[in-house]
Amino acid sequence: MGNPVVIGVAGGSGSGKSTVARELFRQFQHDSVTMIEQDSYYKDQSHLSVEERALTNYDHPFAFDNDLLLFHLQELIEGRAIEKPIYDFKVHNRRPETVHVKPTDVIIMEGLLILEDERIRNLMDIKVFVDTDADVRILRRIVRDIEERGRSLDSVVNQYLHVVRPMHLQFIEPTKRYADVIIPEGGYNRVALDLLSTKIGNILMEKRKIQSLSTDREPTRLA
Repeated sequence: MGNPVVIGVAGGSGSGKSTVARELFRQFQHDSVTMIEQDSYYKDQSHLSVEERALTNYDHPFAFDNDLLLFHLQELIEGRAIEKPIYDFKVHNRRPETVHVKPTDVIIMEGLLILEDERIRNLMDIKVFVDTDADVRILRRIVRDIEERGRSLDSVVNQYLHVVRPMHLQFIEPTKRYADVIIPEGGYNRVALDLLSTKIGNILMEKRKIQSLSTDREPTRLA
């Protein structure tokens, strides 16, 4: 298969990074593609009560098990399958079951802070930052957290003002400088998405060409 193309899609909460990642996933699904969400790698909190888990700062780098994420990414790059964790936001903890993920030609990583950890960042071929205005991001977060995660409006707004916004300014926004591509307004920017998908396609084509030449040059082994 050769080395896969690793694409990192970062951005603030509600920026549209998931929309961008899913669109790339859709476009390259016939090329064998894997989606890795950083949200799946929140640390296991089984030792804490549900009330204590709810107090965790989920927008801080320390909330993520980046060691496991790094290990899984390296395994996929080396052509080995992984067991990706599943995180349940309603109980703020990992589920007992996992998702079996096989190595593929394209690995798309999506998450708030995937560009923050240099070890993970250095494994990426393309680094994307989805840049969306704060007022749009908070509205999207309110809708998502109420509809999908069973949160109240007051709790979402309170968390945004006291945790999400300051963490964005301190940890997420600064990672924009590491991006190769900045996409304003996320999945609504069709021009940026088209340019990015063309770039990925060209990289894949070049990798396959190199792999084909390498295979052709292998000496014939006699029995």
